[in-house]
Amino acid sequence: MKAKDIMEPVKETLTPETTLKEAVNSMRVARRGDGRVGVKGMIVLDNGKLAGIISIKDILKAIIPSYMTLTELGEFTWDGMLEQMAKKVADRKVEEIMTRNVITVSEDAPLMECADLVVKHGLHRLPVLDRDKKVVGMVYIRDLYQAIVQALFEKGGKR
Repeated sequence: MKAKDIMEPVKETLTPETTLKEAVNSMRVARRGDGRVGVKGMIVLDNGKLAGIISIKDILKAIIPSYMTLTELGEFTWDGMLEQMAKKVADRKVEEIMTRNVITVSEDAPLMECADLVVKHGLHRLPVLDRDKKVVGMVYIRDLYQAIVQALFEKGGKR
């Protein structure tokens, strides 16, 4: 199997100029391939070209000031701190916090290559590019897992 066989087509994207508030809303209402609503990361395109990717983790990093460490945050007990800090970054642009060096695969990449990249780089999603280097889909870690399940149980494996 290849990346194109298990990828989910990319239907919704963000731009570098999208605000974090708009990005969070887009991620909240985006439809996944299985019909569920809500995604944990989205592609950022600039004039149709891959500019970056943004995830929940990137958004959380933007909310927590860089001068505060996790140990310092553990000492705070202020109610509403997260909500207050989230409002402060609502108008920041996606381009300020997105991951720019995006690891991608071609649509003809074998699943083993996809799995290798996911494991090596701790990824949850892997953008898939066509021959023209345009984003055509996304391979999610769950898709790779389902391919493993299928290989183990649905194609002659023991149950």
